Parts: sequence; C-alpha cells; structure tokens
Amino acid sequence: MTLAPGQPARYWHLGDDGRAQCDLCPRHCALRDGQAGFCFVRRNVGGRLVLTTYGRSSGLAIDPIEKKPLYHVTPGAQVLSFGTAGCSLGCRFCQNWEISTANQLDVLATQASPEGIATTAARQGCQGVAFTYNDPTIFAEYAIDTALAVRELGMVNVAVTAGYIEPTPRADFFEFMDAANVDLKSIRPDFYRRIVGGHLEPVQDTLAYLVHETDVWVEVTNLVIPGLNDSPAELHELAAWVASELGPDVPLHLSAFHPAHRMMDTPRTPAATLRSARQIALGEGLHFVYTGNVADDEGSTTWCPQCGTPLIVRTGYTVTKDALKDGHCPACGRAIPGRFNASS
Repeated sequence: MTLAPGQPARYWHLGDDGRAQCDLCPRHCALRDGQAGFCFVRRNVGGRLVLTTYGRSSGLAIDPIEKKPLYHVTPGAQVLSFGTAGCSLGCRFCQNWEISTANQLDVLATQASPEGIATTAARQGCQGVAFTYNDPTIFAEYAIDTALAVRELGMVNVAVTAGYIEPTPRADFFEFMDAANVDLKSIRPDFYRRIVGGHLEPVQDTLAYLVHETDVWVEVTNLVIPGLNDSPAELHELAAWVASELGPDVPLHLSAFHPAHRMMDTPRTPAATLRSARQIALGEGLHFVYTGNVADDEGSTTWCPQCGTPLIVRTGYTVTKDALKDGHCPACGRAIPGRFNASS
C-alpha cells in the first residue's frame, strides 16, 4: 500500500475566512493552510481537510475482548486491536499517552489498509476487530472503511472511545459498530473542563444516542482516580445517572488508575476503593458492575441479578467458566443482556 500525504476528510466545511473547519468533534478546529487540529491528525492541506493517519497504524495486536473491556460480547473471543495516533481530548491521566499525545507520524509504523486489517483478523482466527489504543473517532473515515471490510468477512466491530464526537459523524461511525465501550471519565462537568480538556455533555449525548437510538451494545468504563473522582458522593451520582438515563442493564466497569502522563504523583487506586465503588453502583440499581485493573474475583464475575448465580467467571482477562444457556441464567431463566452469540 502506498501512503498518500493524507486521505480526504469527510467532516469539514470551508469557512468564510478561508479556513477549513473540522466538523468531527465538538472542538470545531478552524485551520489555516498547513495547520493541524488539536488531535494533530486532521490537517488543512491546500485548503482541504485531510486525515493524515489513514492506512497507518501504531500497531496491531491480538487481545481477548475482555481487555477492551467488553464482558457481555462473545466472552472469550479474540479480537485484532489497532489504533493510530492523536486524540481529541487532553486527559492529564491518559493511560495510553505515548500514542494519544503523539505529534509525529513516526509512531505509525505499520501500513494497514482497511482490507488488510480485516483479512489479517480473519487469517489469525479472530472473531472481530477492536478500534482502540487511541480514540477511533478521530480517524473516523479510516475506521468506517475498516469496519465495512470487517463486516464483509462476517466478523464483529468493537470501538473503545470517549464518545467525543458530533451527531452526523457519530451516526456514520457507529452504523458499522456492533459494540462499544465508552469512557465516562466523570459525571462532573468541572472534571471534564479541568482534567480532561473537554466537555461532559457531548459524551452523555453519545451514550444516550447509542443506548436508545441504535443496536450497538454499550458498556461504560469509569477510571477511578484517587482524590479526583473517587468520592462516594460522585460515585453515587455517576451510577445513578447510568441507571436512570441508560438503564440498569448497561454494564459499568470501574477501573483502577495507575500513575501516568501528567499525574505521576497520584497514587494507584486501592482495590478497596473499587470494591466500595462497586457496592455503591449496585446499590444505585445497576445489575452488572465490574472492577478492572485489580485482582477481584467477585468484581470480574458476571452474576445473575435475579438469583445470584455466577454465570461467567473470569481470572484476569481469561474466561474460566461460562454457564449461560442461550443468553439466559441456567438456574432461574433470567435473560442476560448482551451479544453472546451471533443471534443475540
């Protein structure tokens, strides 16, 4: 594959002042010739917006789908993970900051066409492709074309995203996604402004859109950071919002922070904090609450919310027991929501 300087972007318009305005994310970067947006991968070249990372990956890897994390989608499946570089947000705590904050294309070491990614996934025996590492919404055109190629080979597409995207490209992007894990970083607008460099409302809008207006299976992740978003009051508020606005069957993953990027002095999240947070979320009515980045058998198991039977048991990212019967609890018959097989 021969790489061009950039693939024409789909989501932009030319402003009255001659600048190319990106319409992909809520930042609406207005760029003069030669300028790149906040994400650095969308650039004005000769008066037209291009995506400079199309066909260029920061790496390919085979992962268990549980690592995304997605616990209600084909448990135990292997997915081919890939990403590019850059991001539309500026999280001070970013756990993949080497990729998301990269401002040089030399991190994109792998040439990978959409068709090449799909055929590689199939050849390696994967059940799908995960768009991850950095936020795939910023390389929407590349992701959409890849998702189409993946669908043609009968595999699933899963996205790991912060949900920071405008409505029109959002509809295009998620049309070909089967599942998504959306990172809800906090339920407080001030946290998004100060720590993330963005706004909460577009993320909430994306979550509501996915759950109520699409067939995409949705799971939510919250990175619990000591001293920033780990207070009982905030955890109650976040879980209550998920339960009331998205529904009690939407899985919530509470994940442990480890020092990274601009927050190296912030301590790791204690396992006890996550266990307490899980109990808070369950108390707010959520049926499926998981803990991540810690050893916690109870918090990594899918339990029947009706009779308490352990249904899917995990050790780390490995499924050690799957007792579901056609998507139902074998003990009481309660339907467990998710995408557990091709027909669910």
